[in-house]
Amino acid sequence: MDGIILQILNGLDKGSAYALIALGLTLIFGTLGVVNFAHGALFMIGAFCTVFVQRLLNLSFETIDPTKTDFLGNPMKVKTPYIESWFGADVGSAIIDWSVPLAVLFSIPVMILIGFVMERGLIKHFYKREHADQILVTFGLAIVLQEVVKAVYGANPIQTPAPDALSGVATLAEGIVYPVWRIVYFGFATVIIGGVFAFLQFTTFGMVVRAGMADRETVGLLGINIDRRFTIMFGIAAAVAGMAGVMYGPINAPNYHMGMDFLVLSFVVVVVGGMGSLPGAVAAGFLLGILESIASTTWATTTIPGINQIIIYLVAIIILLTRPRGLLGKKGVME
Repeated sequence: MDGIILQILNGLDKGSAYALIALGLTLIFGTLGVVNFAHGALFMIGAFCTVFVQRLLNLSFETIDPTKTDFLGNPMKVKTPYIESWFGADVGSAIIDWSVPLAVLFSIPVMILIGFVMERGLIKHFYKREHADQILVTFGLAIVLQEVVKAVYGANPIQTPAPDALSGVATLAEGIVYPVWRIVYFGFATVIIGGVFAFLQFTTFGMVVRAGMADRETVGLLGINIDRRFTIMFGIAAAVAGMAGVMYGPINAPNYHMGMDFLVLSFVVVVVGGMGSLPGAVAAGFLLGILESIASTTWATTTIPGINQIIIYLVAIIILLTRPRGLLGKKGVME
């Protein structure tokens, strides 16, 4: 039983990443009607925002410390981060230690800007094109972004450790311990998902967006610039993907291909949940994350070798055969 609980917890934190990426994908598809295969690259860029912030905070200068000498007796050069010289050793080291949460704040305007540039500069030209054209151009954009990150940061994963206070394990029950940061990630995902739903449900802006998703032409005839609001939603979706990537860095070290690793699975999540359905995307994300985690147990892989690699696709096939629109899909979407 303890093992099952641990696998469910593992599935929840993996499902959190799936749900956040799928939520952004569904927001973009539901508002703009665009199948955005570059969304995984936004998740990857968010992860590298953490790398950038950590390297920025660790910029240092060299000083000679006469109290320390090398094996020849010469004074040693010591590197001191600028942040510690400005704010003091204690405060400066604390800021460096909490660089991952600080990177979340940094990533929000950066990802919104990237989302605006992507939507206004490229994707808006493909609104009325076939979905195949949208997939090709956004997939090409994802490859370009991936190669740019690879050229700047290299091909090897880069460690982005969590704050010391959140890097240990927590005892959830007798015999059940779990990494604190994974619990934090699940809580963070829950807050972001709840915030997006509350924004769409309880604000005037969100109400107009939901109306535009249902009937874009009628909203436009009312004199509302729905295109501008949809562009803002693209920026919000990019920010959600970026924040998901930032917080996932301590769990999976950022690397240039991590966006592609999550992209295909996230599209499966969107299709299983139902194209255009935000609740469906979130529910399918957590469901498939838990199933994948349980299928990765020794018992499962011993009983059915390779089941952990195909379980998501098997479940997707079964659901789509029985419910072609997905779990919560709407009639007429992609039909």
